[in-house]
Amino acid sequence: MPVFYSPVPETLQMGLTYTGGSVFTNNRTADSDFSRELACLVSHLPLQMLLYFNLFYFPCWWISAVFMLETKFYHLAGYYQALLITGLVLVTIIEVIRLYLGYVGNLEEKVPALAAFWLLSFTFQLPVLLFFMTDEGTIILPLERAIHSVYLLFLLAQILTSFMALRTMTQKLTLLFYLRQFGRAENLHRRAMSPIHRLPYHRSVLPVSSLSTHSFH
Repeated sequence: MPVFYSPVPETLQMGLTYTGGSVFTNNRTADSDFSRELACLVSHLPLQMLLYFNLFYFPCWWISAVFMLETKFYHLAGYYQALLITGLVLVTIIEVIRLYLGYVGNLEEKVPALAAFWLLSFTFQLPVLLFFMTDEGTIILPLERAIHSVYLLFLLAQILTSFMALRTMTQKLTLLFYLRQFGRAENLHRRAMSPIHRLPYHRSVLPVSSLSTHSFH
């Protein structure tokens, strides 16, 4: 049987393989810069500003809404009394949850929390607020129309900016996913093509005839 030998020492062969992989396959400068860009949070500053001001405006809105409801309560029909009380209680509870999800989702870059914030804003707070502003059976007072209009502007702006923030975050997460998958495939390909993993030690790449391994007498 033919015998194989390695003309290069084992330590030198491993050193050359490691050096070649470090120099030619890993671009340290580009990778580190790109990794720093991906590591940065993509929190949306306009959304955070809207949430901050909304946090201070909501208590003023709530006090004014309660005061207006008490003023006109006995002039309303029974079902409107029940609707307005239920709507105000639900809006208060949902608003606390909504602002918390908005802060967590935007600052900590959590897509599920920010998506829940967007859904609560669009599917619950917005319809209830439009009901408060448009149903004339609730006897809309001038102060109510003013405070609801400001709250509506906050809500519409938050819906728009949270949608933009969600799109940016999902694009970043998608890019990270593909980069990780590409990195795994590249590592597997590099491992398969590496001479250290493909060939056992003490063996050469080129076969040598068995006659050359025996000494001539």
